[in-house]
Amino acid sequence: MTVTVQQPATGPLAGVRVVELAGIGPGPFAAMMLADLGADVIRVDRPGGGGLTLGPAERDVLGRGRPSVAIDLKADGGLDLVLDLVEKADILLEGYRPGVTERLGLGPEACHARNPALVYGRMTGWGQDGPLSQSAGHDINYISVAGGLDPLGRKGGPPAFPQNLLGDFGGGSLYLVAGVLAALTHARSTGEGQVVDAAITDGVAHLLAMAVTMQQNQVWDGRRGTSLLGSAAPFYDVYETSDGRWMSVGGLEPQFWDATEKLLAEAGFADLPDRNDPKNWRDLRARLTEVFASRTQDEWSEIFEGTDACIAPVVPLTEAYTHPHNVARGTYVERDGLVQPAPAPRFSATPATLGTPPSRTGADTRDALTAWGIDDVESLIARGVAVQND
Repeated sequence: MTVTVQQPATGPLAGVRVVELAGIGPGPFAAMMLADLGADVIRVDRPGGGGLTLGPAERDVLGRGRPSVAIDLKADGGLDLVLDLVEKADILLEGYRPGVTERLGLGPEACHARNPALVYGRMTGWGQDGPLSQSAGHDINYISVAGGLDPLGRKGGPPAFPQNLLGDFGGGSLYLVAGVLAALTHARSTGEGQVVDAAITDGVAHLLAMAVTMQQNQVWDGRRGTSLLGSAAPFYDVYETSDGRWMSVGGLEPQFWDATEKLLAEAGFADLPDRNDPKNWRDLRARLTEVFASRTQDEWSEIFEGTDACIAPVVPLTEAYTHPHNVARGTYVERDGLVQPAPAPRFSATPATLGTPPSRTGADTRDALTAWGIDDVESLIARGVAVQND
């Protein structure tokens, strides 16, 4: 397995400074991504931590690439210390309910008073306004209202939610990152900062552009399990193998399905029902179910790997770490016994590298504040404004 330990972090965002007001889920992932791409991110935590925990902080991949600074906002000077960091930053990220940072004294108006060019990134599920904006929610709720959950799953079955990939990280984190980087380009050319309102519902709706097109053009009726990409077609589905594993079949285009039929014929399974007639799809699905159940996943992988049949094994996550293709590309890396995805995407001139490992709340307070040019760090720690967790 490839090990990436290059320091200091490089990447296309080298020199960009980011203040992250610590939160959970999509906010930390966005901050991790910016750090992966070379930004100098400082995470501002509450002294006692808080929020959802995924295990020991030093093993939480979402916390990698940036130091943790613990600041007590209730202490005299705590708010001013965060605003001092804001003054030195290009971007701020926060993921609280609308109005929370304003009540803390860290809303856009207060921050822009100190740094007019600041890009203020806000990560929420429902957005900064609208009838649901003050309601609690999670990924499953946001993708439900945005229209992203209902089409997922098989016909006649319940909606199948894709963990929190579609909402939190797809419609949330990635849109927040795209938004703050676009706003940063504007700020650097004009000196004018702005607020980026990244709502998961908005991002998921944007991801549905192709589905909306299909539905409005009567290519698909919008119902679950009735689209080519939603399990209606037997040539775009998954099939169980004899050892209880699965193969993914994606032969959408005719030339790819031709390759599938040729390889299956060579393996002794010829004369599949004609897929071009939807009346045959039920029989074709039954035949493919029977065919793939006759051999193991490894046997089918050997037949199809490296071909244009668009058929691949469904690899369990723990085995994906060591899949030959992923190993060859260094898709997963290991450091200090912790396996994690490598930075993505990849750059030819400014390669991203794995930054510092995740750390405990407040473990980096002294060094990080000093590195950001904060004065009297020892005095701040002695007064309890900043907390160094040793």
